[in-house]
Amino acid sequence: MFVKHNQSAKEEADGLRLLQKALQDNPYIFIPDFNLVNENELHVQYINEVEPTKEHFTALGKGLALLHQKSYEYFGYDKDNYIGLNPQKNILSKEWGSFFVEYRLAYQISLIQNADVQKSFSALLQNNKAKLQDFLNEYTEHSSLVHGDLWSGNVLYDKEKVWLIDPAVYFGDREVDLAMSEMFGGFSSIFYESYEKAYPKSKAYETKKVIYNLYHHLNHYNLFGSGYLRECENGFELIAKL
Repeated sequence: MFVKHNQSAKEEADGLRLLQKALQDNPYIFIPDFNLVNENELHVQYINEVEPTKEHFTALGKGLALLHQKSYEYFGYDKDNYIGLNPQKNILSKEWGSFFVEYRLAYQISLIQNADVQKSFSALLQNNKAKLQDFLNEYTEHSSLVHGDLWSGNVLYDKEKVWLIDPAVYFGDREVDLAMSEMFGGFSSIFYESYEKAYPKSKAYETKKVIYNLYHHLNHYNLFGSGYLRECENGFELIAKL
């Protein structure tokens, strides 16, 4: 077993449990076995990693599409969890646009330490709130269970299987996972082709990708500093042009 020590052990275990249940009949992607020892310690099955192959990326695309195709009644989540080291605030909502604006973008803006930056971003969000919510609602088909932090470091491969780890789960637009997967260089094109064949992206995906990754850029700005500020500004510039 691999032992993880962090403040979000309980929330991570809850997320792994939810994904494990949702993936019971999914033959393409898997969740490691795990055991929550206490609030700060999680024991996770050790994966003997190998370099991913074409077959791995094909399976990841098919498996993620299959996970996303299942529809749920609400957006959000019934408990708070974490996105990296920052809290991820949640409620259950019937409307995706307002949930994303308030509980993803506005909450991250509230964490900004620089008063001028916070004031600027808050005004930009407020001035464009209505049209942003309408845009997201128009181009979101249904609520899906999403991994929430789907970058390459949170996908492992052994000789036979693809494994998902370190989730920040909630119910939302499936394309938040695809957007996040592209943020740090992305996966093999085989993954995207496999996903697209199983579940084609919406026609608004390229615009939504920037909006959804604004959440992660804000989170990284709050955690790691000004190196992410320009990407945040780019996201708000796109929103203003909607």
